[in-house]
Amino acid sequence: MTITNKKGPAMRLAAFAPLLLLAALGGCINLGLGTSKSPPAMMTLTPDSAPVDGSTMTGKSDSALSVVEPDTTAKLAVLRVPVTVDATHVAYLKGALWVERPTRLFQHLLAETLRARGKHLVVEGNGGTHSPLLSGRLIDFGYDAPTQAVVVRFDAVRQSPDGTIETRRFEASVAQIGPTAAAVSPALNQAANQVAKAVADWVN
Repeated sequence: MTITNKKGPAMRLAAFAPLLLLAALGGCINLGLGTSKSPPAMMTLTPDSAPVDGSTMTGKSDSALSVVEPDTTAKLAVLRVPVTVDATHVAYLKGALWVERPTRLFQHLLAETLRARGKHLVVEGNGGTHSPLLSGRLIDFGYDAPTQAVVVRFDAVRQSPDGTIETRRFEASVAQIGPTAAAVSPALNQAANQVAKAVADWVN
């Protein structure tokens, strides 16, 4: 006796439909399996000192210290890490990307470090016209190839409610760092925290 397969083309196509759908989804969804197309790990800054859970401070708005996002140069107005090649050339570190522009990350770091000291009510952004203000210019925040070091250089500006303005330069570096994202990221975090702590001591 001969058995004839009576499934037509439509039924055979339906049997393969789940496999076709899975193949289509595979082209749209990144399953995070470490393929060559996976995005690089994003870099951020983590404060060494931060307020403990539940800590509070109160005060009037005109007494709160406003920490403003620093100005910067064009080389730092991007999400990439600049590499100083020599006095006239700048490149960018391969595979190193910030989660947010470095000036904004540094503003958060400064504010958290100041809050941890507990001597000021600290807010981020422009405060009232009569409140104390901390601003400045982030000059360097990257890797120096000739010295194989990361460098953080910040010109701070402190303005008092009476209009008095003080400025001071802060700098920190970490040497003997290889030119890779894995090495530069923690070193920049370390140097940025050193500068933030020095600024907090100055403000306090």
